[in-house]
Formats: sequence, structure tokens, C-alpha cells
Amino acid sequence: MTAALRVVAVVGSVRSPSKTTSLVELMLQTLASHTEIDSQLIELHALGPGFTDAAERDDIGGDVEKALRAVEEADLVIAATPVFRGSYTGLFKHFFDLVDQYALAAKPVMLAATGGSDRHALVIEHAMRPLFGFLQAWTAPAGVYLSSGDFDGTTILNPEVYERVEMAVADVVPVARALTTLRGASVG
Repeated sequence: MTAALRVVAVVGSVRSPSKTTSLVELMLQTLASHTEIDSQLIELHALGPGFTDAAERDDIGGDVEKALRAVEEADLVIAATPVFRGSYTGLFKHFFDLVDQYALAAKPVMLAATGGSDRHALVIEHAMRPLFGFLQAWTAPAGVYLSSGDFDGTTILNPEVYERVEMAVADVVPVARALTTLRGASVG
């Protein structure tokens, strides 16, 4: 029997409810239908001033430290953000600036974003993938981008979204399992 994958989803939305959180919840449900997971959802706007006022890791409080450690210790990370002016939110970048530079090395990361129109769909390739490349993460080949036309409020309407999420999950689960097994073997 394999252990549950520790999955931590980070959502860079600036408010709740959010379309980005709805997308991440679908991704977590789809992951859970493929393999056993132990998941945690971190909504960055909820971390408060202890997070937003921190200039560096030494400035953060207990809840923020727990969120950072959860990401650093996860077997799989979902990194999701709404698009603002062609890129990720400032909260999103600030959080990953505080993550230990080498904690995501070779860690599987699924990238997801939401935006007002399809014009922003390349945010995953042109903004998010380079950020996680710098952090030496293994980014899943298929990112998931949804525009506002895919939603009614925060409800996902477009049936093609489910296919995209299914494909992204099918790509990442075997890699996450293999890397978790390798890490366990090298520790043991």
C-alpha cells in the first residue's frame, strides 16, 4: 500500500470566493480520484499582515511559517494565481520569494491560472514556468488556464476544463509517486 501524497495547493487570489480557488478545488478532487492524497489549501489573502508585512523569512509569524513549511515538505504542489496585468499576483510572488530556494528542487508542481480573457493564457508559460524553473521544480507539462468565460461566478461551466484537468493530473501523478518513492529510498 502506498502512502497518501501530501499535496499543498497555494492560491494567490486577493479575495474569497475566487475563480482560482474553484479551479484548485477541482484539481484536488481530480487528484483524489486518481490516488490517495492528504491535501491542504493555502489561500494567501487569508495569511494577513504577518505575511504581507514580512520582508524576509525571519519576519514571519507562526501561521505563515506553517504554510511555507507545508509547501516545502509537500510531495506535490499546485501553484495557482489569477492574472493581473499579464502576470501572477504580488501575493503569489511574495509567498514563493519566502519559500526556501532549494526546497522545491525536483518537486512536482502543477501550474494553474485564471484570467479575464484568453489573452492571458500564456501566463503559465511566460511568467509561472520561469519562476518555478528558477526554483528548480519539476513543472507538470500541462498547465491549466481558465478565462472568465469558463465560469458562472465561481462555478466552472466549460466541460473541456474537466478534460484538461484530468490530463494534467494523469501526467503528474506517476511522476509525483516515483519521486516520493525515490526520496523515501534515499532517506531510508
